[in-house]
Amino acid sequence: MRVSNVTVRKRLMIALFVGVLIFLVIDVRLGYVQFFLGNWLTTGAKGSWSRNIPFEPERGKIVDRNGVPLATNISTPTVYVVPRQIKDPAVTAEKLASVLGMTKEKAYRDITQKERMVRIKEGRKISHEKAKEVRELGLEGVYIGEDSKRYYPFGSYLSHVLGFAGVDNQGLMGLEKYYDKELSGKGGSVKFYADAKGKRMNNMPDDYEPPVNGLDLKLTIDTKIQTIVERELDIAQSTYNPDGLIAIAMNPNNGEILAMSSRPTFDPSNFRNVPQEVYNRNLPVWSTYEPGSTFKIITLAAALEEKKVNLEKDQFFDPGYVKVGGATLKCWKRGGHGSETFLQVVQNSCNPGFVELGQRLGKDLLFKYIKDFGFGQKTGIDLQGEGTGILFNLNKVGPVELATTAFGQGVSVTPIQQVTAVAAAVNGGILYKPYIAKELVDPVTKEVVMRNSPVEKRRVISEATSKEIRYALESVVAQGTGGKAFVDSYRIGGKTGTAQKAQGGRYLENNFIVSFIGFAPADDPQIVVYVAVDNPKGVTAFGGTVSAPIVGNIMKDSLRAMGVEPRKDQIEKKMTWQDTPLIELPDFSGFTRSQLMGEDVNLQIDAYGEGDVVVRQSPDPGTRVKEGSKIKLYFGKKDN
Repeated sequence: MRVSNVTVRKRLMIALFVGVLIFLVIDVRLGYVQFFLGNWLTTGAKGSWSRNIPFEPERGKIVDRNGVPLATNISTPTVYVVPRQIKDPAVTAEKLASVLGMTKEKAYRDITQKERMVRIKEGRKISHEKAKEVRELGLEGVYIGEDSKRYYPFGSYLSHVLGFAGVDNQGLMGLEKYYDKELSGKGGSVKFYADAKGKRMNNMPDDYEPPVNGLDLKLTIDTKIQTIVERELDIAQSTYNPDGLIAIAMNPNNGEILAMSSRPTFDPSNFRNVPQEVYNRNLPVWSTYEPGSTFKIITLAAALEEKKVNLEKDQFFDPGYVKVGGATLKCWKRGGHGSETFLQVVQNSCNPGFVELGQRLGKDLLFKYIKDFGFGQKTGIDLQGEGTGILFNLNKVGPVELATTAFGQGVSVTPIQQVTAVAAAVNGGILYKPYIAKELVDPVTKEVVMRNSPVEKRRVISEATSKEIRYALESVVAQGTGGKAFVDSYRIGGKTGTAQKAQGGRYLENNFIVSFIGFAPADDPQIVVYVAVDNPKGVTAFGGTVSAPIVGNIMKDSLRAMGVEPRKDQIEKKMTWQDTPLIELPDFSGFTRSQLMGEDVNLQIDAYGEGDVVVRQSPDPGTRVKEGSKIKLYFGKKDN
């Protein structure tokens, strides 16, 4: 059958139209793929070709308030393997094993895994010398990635506060965990490309994505004060062999922690070598126990604020005991203190006297102040594992419970609660939230990303009451039970504490926690220091004999480190037979050696120089020192 020309032309037009349409669709699709999907497809292809060698970020440093490094990082390379790029697994395994100290069998299993990339466990965080040995092997498919590990330059110094980081540089304890997100940073990598067989594609350049380092953490800690505290705890550890030691130093005017330490301690770099209960318990914030007489400061504050007592005018007679609700509560001094003012009740730490103050207040008022001062609740310090302590249920407080609470028995508190409460009692009456992290700082721009500011929780007493408390507690150190914390030329106030430890519902025999809390200068407190010694051995355990001198030593050196000038307007110290008399150093300038021989002074003299007359002395003239102290005299030539 013959087809007409018209029909042929129609069919050709249809075929042409369909062909054009098909090519148009193909062109549009190609254009869409080229111009709209090109980057996405290229990225996807690169992703299937790419292999990443991780570059870990540098964990943020932890420094003290003055920038002294407390936790830093050490560069530690790590070995990675791309199994598909290894041509001779047996030879590679043997060479790697010899350098990394692993068996050939283990090395062979690692490098023949069906993975895109394998991190060799034995090659993790190795030394730079070891990494150089691996590079010099020239093994194809073996790479060195940049890694780091945490370094604590002062060892066990501040260990419970700092905590530690694990093998993956993740914070596991202490500040390392509390601020882990901010310290961690973001990882980077070197990205190279390989084909489906794992062969490196040399025609494609490597991509480098730099890591973003973590933020630096600046603390409120002052290493000058922390070093003094660590030194004194080391001395106390060797002297008394106690079950534990606790020390806290705080700025009472804003809640900044200046120092914190405890024993037993540990090295954060080797935390695996100590029992978990050692590194897992930061005793200054975790432990709870009866405070003993340091708690009397709260009873005193409440009684003064409520005008229940006049320290100078009100009299009290202490026969050595007080009967309450059928119970006999004894004073620490056998036979009692007899007739005394309430200022002397405070100086003598007289239990019956404080029972009287508790009764004048009544349970509702006393427990109101106890809670207002922060007991029975967490302080909110930025450290892990803080305890809350235990208070009597007010409904179950009878005459005996009221009496024992008034002098610090039958309640359980934490050291940090005591420090913040006493700080409020002496700083003018404001309870502050304690804190230990001051700032988070960008390590590159030095911009402050986060800053902690002082937090005033509430006013608990008036400035006038706080002033009375400061005077009373200064007299405790100068003329009462806290005499061994006395430091000449510095006005120090404080209170002793001796608490019998309880276990299983009963008190232990001859097992005490002895403590002292002090502050200075007494008229304008700049530092509060608390020290507790758990079960000291080989000594009669009292806060005034064991803990007070430790606090005195910490105060003396810390005040000097803080630049607080010595003064002479302190309350005169009440001397005991145990005290060595103090003498004021005369000015020896211009004295000849023969003149010095004729001076009637009980001092040891170290002479320096070969001249005839004294040209300089140390300590300076006017300084008060103990009789028999050693002084230095420097001799020079006499001026004509």
